[in-house]
Amino acid sequence: MPAPRLLELPGAAPEDVVIGPDGRLLTGTDDGAVLAVDPQTGAVEQIAHTGHRPLGLHAESDGSLLICDAGHGLLRLDKPGGVLEELVTEIDGEPLRFPSNVVAAPDGTIYFSASSRRWPLEQWRGDIMEHSGTGRLLRRTTDGQVDILIDGLDFANGVVLAPDGSHLLVAETGAYRITRYWLTGPQAGSCDRLVENLPGFPDNMLLGSDGLIWVSIPSPRNPLLDRLLPLPGLIRRLAWTIPENLQPQPERTVWAMAFDFDGTLVHDLQREPTDYAMVTSVAEHEGAIYLGSLSESAIAVTHLP
Repeated sequence: MPAPRLLELPGAAPEDVVIGPDGRLLTGTDDGAVLAVDPQTGAVEQIAHTGHRPLGLHAESDGSLLICDAGHGLLRLDKPGGVLEELVTEIDGEPLRFPSNVVAAPDGTIYFSASSRRWPLEQWRGDIMEHSGTGRLLRRTTDGQVDILIDGLDFANGVVLAPDGSHLLVAETGAYRITRYWLTGPQAGSCDRLVENLPGFPDNMLLGSDGLIWVSIPSPRNPLLDRLLPLPGLIRRLAWTIPENLQPQPERTVWAMAFDFDGTLVHDLQREPTDYAMVTSVAEHEGAIYLGSLSESAIAVTHLP
């Protein structure tokens, strides 16, 4: 991966980065701001403030923006600087605790993930260590009904809708895989795996202009977590109680992968984390690569080698 150019932000941890219809980069920071950034000049405009923690985003062609907010649920911003609307705040009477990533179909149907029912964003590592398997893939129909498409996912994260609308893909961060849910055809309503046994933790995913599924890898797999995975739940929960400095830590890396819809690896881009690390989102547009991070205060801009 070529050395990146950094677009500095007035806030930290741009967890997801998407491309808006006007070509600006959209992201949310840990102070609750939603920002639009010019990828050429680096000029930054705050277009919203959720009051909590915006995570996954989806930009619509009409200028509206879907926002997964860790404190408020699934939101919609009608336009830059406009009104925030709460779309989903609870599921079957239970607060929507940890919405993670979102995508919308042309007909207005919204698909989104929720990483955990047990752990809040601030304790995300607890879910990874416990392997609680309480993540979900959800659908909000145009009349406001919310359906659970898949339950029991292992830290559900990035979501991609196939261009033909035949299926959804959801990253299972804690299981190192990408799961496919069929929306149409003879397999409709069932799920299988597109990619398994990834070498790192998959986070946000986006469909690139090249038609590929771009997957961010914030950290390689951890040997201790691999050993914990098959152990009884009690032992995994006890591991979470040890002092934080002794717990498995994310390894610094810069890593993005791209797959086709057959699950074939097309790009595996890595570089030393000298100037950027912990990539939690990757957006591709005409060969340009835009990276977000949970540990940096900038968006990184690079390109396909």
